[in-house]
Formats: sequence, C-alpha cells, structure tokens
Amino acid sequence: MTFFRTATEVAADIRRGALSARELTEQLFARIDASDVNAVVATRCDFALEAASKADTTTGGPLHGVPMTVKDAFAVAGLATTWGEPAFADRVADRDATVVERLQAAGAIVVGKSNVHHMLADFGRTENPVYGRTLNPRDHSRTPGGSSGGAAAALAAGLSFLEYGSDLAGSIRIPAAYCGVYGLKPTPGTVPLRGFQPPGPFADPVREFPSAVGPLARSAADLRLALSVTGGPGTPSRRSRLPDFRVGVVLDDPGCPVTGEVGKILSDAVDALARAGVRVREGWPEDVDPVVQAEAFGFQVEWFFAAQEGREPAGADEQERQRAASGAAWGRYFADVDVFLCPTVFTTAFPHDDRHRYDDQVFWIAQASLPGLPAVSAPAGGALPAGLQVVGPAHEDDTAITFAELAADVVGGFVPPAE
Repeated sequence: MTFFRTATEVAADIRRGALSARELTEQLFARIDASDVNAVVATRCDFALEAASKADTTTGGPLHGVPMTVKDAFAVAGLATTWGEPAFADRVADRDATVVERLQAAGAIVVGKSNVHHMLADFGRTENPVYGRTLNPRDHSRTPGGSSGGAAAALAAGLSFLEYGSDLAGSIRIPAAYCGVYGLKPTPGTVPLRGFQPPGPFADPVREFPSAVGPLARSAADLRLALSVTGGPGTPSRRSRLPDFRVGVVLDDPGCPVTGEVGKILSDAVDALARAGVRVREGWPEDVDPVVQAEAFGFQVEWFFAAQEGREPAGADEQERQRAASGAAWGRYFADVDVFLCPTVFTTAFPHDDRHRYDDQVFWIAQASLPGLPAVSAPAGGALPAGLQVVGPAHEDDTAITFAELAADVVGGFVPPAE
C-alpha cells in the first residue's frame, strides 16, 4: 500500500526513478481531499506540484521528493500559522521555520499543515474553532490525542509520509500512542525552535525548556532520518543489536495505574523482548519518585506558559532544583542501563467527549520530560494500540530510536488501520 510506506522507502524509489514524485503528490492531494478525519487542514498545491516535478528530474538529499506535512504551529511560507486561533487565521507566514527550511533542504516537499488543538493547550484531543475536530483513523469516535493530533492522524490515515510536531506535555508522544505511529521528543535544544510560535504579539521563539520539536513517522528509521536533517549529527546509539541492550522497565504504578488493556499489551511486548535476549531490570531508578516527578513537571508546564506571558510563578527556584536533581538521578541510572521502558500513557484512545479520568495523561510522559530526556513512543499491539515509551539518556536520542527500531521486529511496528 503506497500511502503507508515509510519516507525512507519513498525517497529511495524516487531517487532511482521507480516512483514519480509528481504522480505521488497528486495522488496524495486527492487522498487528503477524500479523507474524513480532518487531519491535514491547509495545503499549498501549486508549490508542492512544482517541487515534485523538479524532483523527478534531479537528485537530492535523503528526503528527496517525499511529500510531508508539519504541525500548524510552524511557519510555512504562504500558509497561515493559526495555532487553531481565529485571530491568527489570516496571518500568512512570509518565511519558513528553521525546521521547514532544513527538511526542504534535505529534499522533502512540505505540502501542507496538520491540525492542532487550540493554542496547543490540550494533550488529549485536537479541536479548534478554525478547523474543527480531528478524528482518530482507527476509530472515528475516539480522540487522536493532542496537541499534535492532526500529525499522528495524518500518518495513521496515509495522508503524509512524515510529520513534524512539538512536545511540551506529551503533544508528540500521546497522539503517536493513540494513533499507533512513532513519535520522538528529542532532548530539548536538539532542534531549533525559530519559526515555532504564535504569530502576532509573540515575536520570539517559545522558550526551549521544557518544550521540544520533533518528528512523527511510521517507522523508527524515519525518526532518525528526520532528526538527522533537522538537528544535525548526534551521539551514535550505544548498541546495534537488540540482545545487547540493558533495559529498565516499569509498566504500572499506583500513582497512575494503567488500564487492563494497556497493561496486557505492554506486558506481552516486554515478555517478547526478554525472549529475544534483552536483559530486563525492573523498578524505578534510585532517588526517582514518579509522583514527585509528575507534580514537579506540572509546575514546569505552568512555569513555561507563565514565562511566555512575562510572569514567574512563586517557587520557581525550588522546582528548578527538583528538575536538576531528577536529571542527575537519571544520569546515574543510565550509567548501567541503556533505555528505560514505560507506558506512554495509561490508556488507549478514549471517546472524544469522555473527559472522565483522563487528567493523568501526563504522568508517564513527565518521567522523561522533567529531566529533559529523549523519548520515543512506539506502537504496540491491539486494534487500539498502546504506546511503549522508550526513554534514552540525555543527548543520546539515537539510543532510544535504535532500540525502538530493533524492537519492532519483536513486538510489531506500525500497522495501517482497517479500512
């Protein structure tokens, strides 16, 4: 199925002349127009088709000729950057965000934008007064997550070959888990944020901590490729064979119990990894209290939004001390462990209007976000997939990506939704 192939595969076929970038882009626009999930909400057809025609007669970078979309929080020349806010709906960007510049320099064709939750202010759903609600391609009655819900839904529905989103409080990882795709929150600061901000009164990029921008894809290899062209070279993976990985695991916690469905899916996945020779070590790192971490991260999110408004909430010094202590504890842990596995979120995708019990979606993502660690959400089993969160050491994003890539051979990777 062409529309569910990886960006790496598509680029290779276009470079060797086995696939026409122009024809593929035309077909993708037709598929977007026919889709009923409301994932891709703005397009630039003339630009994309011209770029695709050129790609058919030239050779280029690692993303040569690949049509893709980005979250409607990045500036894309010729398109409005709305953040889902009506006041920004007519504010058209005159230049590209750094991420977009780098993707296009690598040969990608940014054909349009994916939907977001209003002002990126919800990690559990994607809905706004400009473009409306995005549906989960696996079950239209359920949420795709947020705020990069349009990005994850576009990939799951075969409407884009690669995506770029943002993650402050799980906004890449939670939608990736709910839609059954891969999503990477890089180590903060790895990828530049210029051009990722609301238009109008917010003239400067959002503050780098704890927010990060990163890719979503249908394979872990595509995450690596996208990160390499947008963030530059990084530290190579510690391991190259699955049995060589030393893996820490926590699949449940009284602070945020997982549902029976998620628990079964992830337990089966870890059992399969152990049978494949992975060395598993259960339990939280020493000096890491997951409830304290989640509470401290909640303050960090509050601090982040206050900083954008020029305020600094009381207690900032103590919370910054907790963040530093968390980073140090995880640093000691990763001296003897390569990656840490835990749920991305405690549930599978829930019905759109059901908000009961879903305020704890950030508990598990906070364990990587507070200390500033890279984390991949990888899809695992089920008609409604669960997210297996692969947390890596700081600035060793490729270690987490490589584990997720190798684990796919054991626990399964992206599976297209039933049509």
